Amino acid sequence: MSVAPILTRALRYGIAVAIAVAVVAGGIGLLVAGIPGLLGGLGGAALSAVFLGLTAASMLVAGRVTKGDTSGPAFFGIVLGVWALKFIVFIAVALLFRGQAAVDPYVFFFAVIAAVLGSLVADIVAVVRTRVPYVSDVALPGEEAVRDRS
Repeated sequence: MSVAPILTRALRYGIAVAIAVAVVAGGIGLLVAGIPGLLGGLGGAALSAVFLGLTAASMLVAGRVTKGDTSGPAFFGIVLGVWALKFIVFIAVALLFRGQAAVDPYVFFFAVIAAVLGSLVADIVAVVRTRVPYVSDVALPGEEAVRDRS
C-alpha cells in the first residue's frame, strides 16, 4: 500500500505530539488546578492520542487485510467500524467524566484541543516529508520477471 509510509510516520509524529501535550497540559493543569488539572491534562492528551492513532492504525490494518485494495468493502468496513467504535467510546468517556471532581474539565478540554491541533500539524508534516512516488502500485515492464525470481 503506497500510503503506509505516510501513515507510519504520522503515527510516530502523533505519539511525539501526544507526549508533548501531556507534559505541557499536565504541567499547566497542575499549576492552575492542582491534581485534578494534572489528571485533566494527562487524560485529554491520552484520549486524543488513542483516538487519533486509531484512525491511522485502522487504515494500515485495513490495507494489510485487503492486500492494498483500498476500494473494497472490507477496507471501508474496517475503517468505518473503528470510527464507530471510537464514537461510542468517546460518548461513554464523556458521560463517565461528566461531573467528576477528580478531573478538571477545562484543562481536559484544552488538552484535547491542543492534541487534535498538534496531531493535524503532525499529519501535514508527515505528508510533506514522506517521499512517495507520484505513480504507485504499478508494475513496470521487466519487473514481473524480477518478482518471479524472488
